[in-house]
Amino acid sequence: MSDTAPARQSVEHVHRMIRESILDGSLTPGETMSQVALADELGVSRTPLREALRMLQGEGLVLSEPNRRVRVAPLSLADVEELYAIRIPLEVTALRLSLPRMTPEDIANLEGLMAAMAHFAGAEDYARWYVPHRAFHRGLTQRAGARFDALLLQLFDHAERYRRMHFGHQFSEQSTHDHREILDACKAADADLASALLGRHLARTVFGIVEIIDPAYDLAALRKVLDDLEKTTEHPTSVDGKDTKKSPARGRRAGARRSAA
Repeated sequence: MSDTAPARQSVEHVHRMIRESILDGSLTPGETMSQVALADELGVSRTPLREALRMLQGEGLVLSEPNRRVRVAPLSLADVEELYAIRIPLEVTALRLSLPRMTPEDIANLEGLMAAMAHFAGAEDYARWYVPHRAFHRGLTQRAGARFDALLLQLFDHAERYRRMHFGHQFSEQSTHDHREILDACKAADADLASALLGRHLARTVFGIVEIIDPAYDLAALRKVLDDLEKTTEHPTSVDGKDTKKSPARGRRAGARRSAA
């Protein structure tokens, strides 16, 4: 008991507990709570709690409120679009830097992660599927360097919060197909194709969320990111099979058709 009690009071432990509760939805987006109540609920003292909340605020997962209250950062279409408008160029750049440095062992590891994802998807075990899925995306980019790795892991976790809130624990055949195409392009050392495929794969999440929440929402920033990527790689990046540079009206009509389908 004497060994575990101090560990439970550590800033790292408190930070991890709250962060995981936010990311998996146990702490609801927009929920407001007092630091006193949160400390009592977690069974921790307020000193490590305050430091953990400061770290989470820096990450954008909690917001400071008056009277020592905190609010879980809400979800919004504008936020998820911004998240992916940052993530896609960064992850694509990391992939392009990693690709020439990948070893045969790296490729074999990615193949193994693909097999693990297929196995757990077949068993409909999302918790276990998530582990190789996260590792697969990390394996595509981790040779770019430690700063890329740390930033992309954080962005992946924030994106997963949106995925779980809007899609639950679903498995996508399209996602599996995307992973296969990206890996095949990496095996062929085709950086342009792998980059375009990765960008389009990541963007699918945002388009799917918009289709659920508000098909009229114009993803202008994300379309600009995809359009720039398409120009750079000379490979298609459009998620809906149309030109990435849409007018708002055209985007609304297309969204309405998808919603009704």
